[in-house]
This record gives sequence, structure tokens and C-alpha cells, in this order.
Amino acid sequence: MLHLPGGQPPDPRPEDQARIPARNIHARRFIVNRRAAALCGAAAVVAGMITAIPAGASADSATAPRTTLSADPAKLTWKKCGTTAYPTLQCASLKVPLDHTNPDGERITLALSRVPHTAKKSQGPLLVNPGGPGGSGLTLAGFVAATLPKAVASQYDVIGFDPRGVGASKPAPNCRPGHFKPVRPDSVPSTPALEKANLDRVKAFAKACGAKYGKLLPYLDTVSAVHDMDAIRHALGAKKINYFGYSYGTYLGAVYAKLHPDRVRRMVLDSIVDPTGVWYEDNLAQDHAFNDRHRAFMAWVAKNNAKYKLGTDPEKIEAKWYAMRAALAKKPADKTVGASELEDTFAPGGYYNGYWPYLGEAFAAFVNDKNDDPLVEAYQNFGAVDAAGDNSYSIYTSVQCRDASWPRDWETWREDNWEVYEKAPFMTWSNAWYNAPCAFWPTDSLEPEDVSNDSVPPVLLFQATDDAATPYEGGVVVHHLLGGSSLVVEQGGGNHGITLSGNTCLDKHLATYLADGRVPRGGGEVDAVCKTLPDPKPLSKKASASRGTTLHGLLGFRG
Repeated sequence: MLHLPGGQPPDPRPEDQARIPARNIHARRFIVNRRAAALCGAAAVVAGMITAIPAGASADSATAPRTTLSADPAKLTWKKCGTTAYPTLQCASLKVPLDHTNPDGERITLALSRVPHTAKKSQGPLLVNPGGPGGSGLTLAGFVAATLPKAVASQYDVIGFDPRGVGASKPAPNCRPGHFKPVRPDSVPSTPALEKANLDRVKAFAKACGAKYGKLLPYLDTVSAVHDMDAIRHALGAKKINYFGYSYGTYLGAVYAKLHPDRVRRMVLDSIVDPTGVWYEDNLAQDHAFNDRHRAFMAWVAKNNAKYKLGTDPEKIEAKWYAMRAALAKKPADKTVGASELEDTFAPGGYYNGYWPYLGEAFAAFVNDKNDDPLVEAYQNFGAVDAAGDNSYSIYTSVQCRDASWPRDWETWREDNWEVYEKAPFMTWSNAWYNAPCAFWPTDSLEPEDVSNDSVPPVLLFQATDDAATPYEGGVVVHHLLGGSSLVVEQGGGNHGITLSGNTCLDKHLATYLADGRVPRGGGEVDAVCKTLPDPKPLSKKASASRGTTLHGLLGFRG
């Protein structure tokens, strides 16, 4: 097991170690300069420009599809389920229709968590979601309640939930247990045999999902999850909800706002999915962003040559990384970490630079000392997938394959991914195989949701300029689509999930909005700018686990 700085092991809970992240996000249709020089001076322009949201803000959504709910809401029975870290957590379950167009039909169970408000006056429920699709939100409620300023958190009932099919919600599909068991075929299909081996894997996964969960798959999609959210609101007895979503959770929130704008009180979207490219185009363009982020890691290793002794030229260091990959493709480390598993191990560094010190040590040990033990250890902590991860991936594919159309002709995938690979080799084929079950999915696809909305109250958006999983363009697109929204940018930031992660500037905007509804107004593409946090330092005995590490353990990363 990987140990955090200071010798403290990471949280051993399996649900926090095997989360599958959103593997989506980015579109080529709305081109902006994510490193626009104008951002550099924007902070001075927007400082102090704040607009209040009217307390009674509501919207007319008469033309939007509505969730069908019973006149009498279900009663939630809350029981203590606190942990050492979050002792005030409570848990409950809620039965909802499998098919919301047939409210009297078969029902499934949603798992809920809560940290109750303690202030005399409550601002209502704050639903939180970590993304995915496939991420569990139960523990996230405890983290959000504990990390927001106490004066703010105490005003909300912070509500976590496992979306339909996820974790403690039932049923919880596991289409093909051990799908990511090492050693898998090399992700780069450089020979017909490798391409066939990878195709056989993804076809087997899609076939297993259809065989085991054929009756469930048509109801695993974003809109169904949105209807579940409204059922949660109804069961809580709230006329409106507050919402805080990361990553895919931003798309989930935007769709909820589209269908129920009059039921939204406040909404925070952090690391924003571009809804105009779901999901095939998003994944192709995301590959470029992950490649850039991997190169940023190489530059960081070069900067810390005194520690890693891999050289001071990032390009030469990158060549050493690909040489390591080639060596592992021929002889996997400990018969466990081959080329594909190496990609799984280093992909989390594209989500969160707090993992760079661990990855740097594993990389250096392999190259300089011919010692692959740290690499195997890093794989076990960052890349390995257990049963909870298998469930998360089953829901990820089920939702994404159902949400929107994917090419059914493999030749299209082959041509597009080879074209991207020429410029962005780091994650392109790994990403392709991760999503490829959608080429063979056993259900029909729905149409993507148009989230454009001028009826919802002002939404607060957070986006890092160099985020790989949800590139900057997505934040700008959603800022334009959600009338009255406010966009806060972390200039130079490359992490995915940026609020409640140690940046006091970002967190101040978040706390102000949740406290009294005020949002920054800059009058342009960006409403406020915060400087990014410094890159991490190499591991040392004096270092300690950061709040960002805790958050990213909950948001998860690809297994």
C-alpha cells in the first residue's frame, strides 16, 4: 500500500480507493484560447464586483419535462453511519421507479447520506456529486460539510447520494468482474493481434452487460439520474435544492437545471463538462489535454532533477518514460504492470498533481535503479481496480453509451484515434479502449441534452485553465449556455476538481455564494480569476497529507 507523506497510510476504505473518474469532456465546436492573456489582468477588473441573487429567484419551466412524483413524499429514515473522519454522517435509502414514466412499476433503491444543518436557520438541502458517471457521493457529503467554513456548512443539510446503480444503491451492476485484471494487452494496437485482443475484451464487456443487465440498461442514463435527484428533493420535503457537482456532476446538475429550473436555488459546477460534445468527440479532444498534462509532469521532474536524477530536458525525460513503457510491454513488472497498467498508474497524475511526487519516485527508481517495486506499489494504489471499481466502470459505460450516439463502425474509431495518437500518444488508445464498449453496446442511444438555460438562477462555475479531464473550453461553453452564470477561473491550474482543495481564493468565492448568493461579475468571458497553487515538492519526511489529496481520493481517477 502506498503511504502518504509522514508515514500515514491513505484511507483504506475500498470505496475511496477504486473510484472510476469521468473519462469524457471537451469539444472542438467552441474554440477559445484557454490561456488567454486577458486573464492575467482580469482579477483586478473584477475585484469587488458582486451581484446578489434575489432570495425568491425562480423560473417558469412549464415547457420542460417534469419528474412524475407522488403527492405524498416517501419518508426517509436516517440512521447514524458516521466514520472517524466524518462522525456526524447519517444514512438513509429511498425507493424510486426504475422507469420514471411508469411510477407504479418496478422500483430500485438509492443510498443517501446526510450531515444535518446545525444553524438555527437552514438554507435547505445541498446535494453533492463527485462525478463519474459511477462515482459514489456518500462520503463526499461528509467532506464537503467538514471543509466548507463552519458558518456556511452549518446552514445546510449536506446530502450525498449514490446515483442509480452505484455503490450502495441497488441493484449495483458489475458487468464483467476482473475486466481490468492485469496483465492486459498493450493498449496501442500496433499489430492486428493486439487490436483483436483489445476488441475481444471490449466486445466481451458489452455482451456481458447486455446478458446480465439487459432489463436495467435502458434506464441507466443522465436524465433518469436527474429524475432520481428530484425524487430525493421531494423526499426531503424541499421545494428547491442547492447543488454542488464536480466533473460529470456538472453535466448532471446542468441537466437538472434544464428540466427543473424552478427547483434550483443555488448551483455550483466545478471542472465543467462541455455538453456540446458528449461523448465521443469529448473523449478524442480530451486526449490532447492529457498529453499536455503528462508533459507538464515531465517538466516538473526535470525541474526537480536534484531529487529524481532523470535529467533537466523534459523531452529527454519523456523519451525515458516511453522507453520504460516499451520495456514493460515486453516484460511486465512483477507480472503485474505492463504497458497498459503503466498508463493506468500515471493517468491519475493528469487529474491531480499531488500524485506527481509518488509517480516521480516510481519512475526514477525504475530508470535509475532497475527497481520496479515502487512502480508496482504505485499501480496498486493508483491503477488497480477492485469490485467497487468494476461497478463504477459498469455504470460509467452504461450511462455514457446510453446518453448519446457513438460510432458503430470500428473503422471510424480506428481512423480517429490513430490520427489523435500521432500528436497525443500518452492516453489516446487507453482512452479509446476505455470507451470502446459503446461501439458494441446492446441498447439504443438517446439524444444529448441541450442544457442552454436562461431561466435558472445564477450558477457559479469554477474551471482551471489547464485541466485535462474537463478542459477549459467546457467552462466557457457552459458559461455562455447558462444565462446569468458566473465563471471563476484558476489561472495556470491543471488539477481536476479545484474548490475545497486548498486554494483560498477559489474557496472564498464558493463560501460567499453559498452563504448569501453573491456571485462575482466581470462583464466578460471570465468573472473572476484566482492564481493557481504552487506545484508540489518531492516527497519528504516533513510533508503531510493535504486537503486536495483527500478530495481527489473521493473524486477518484481512472482505474
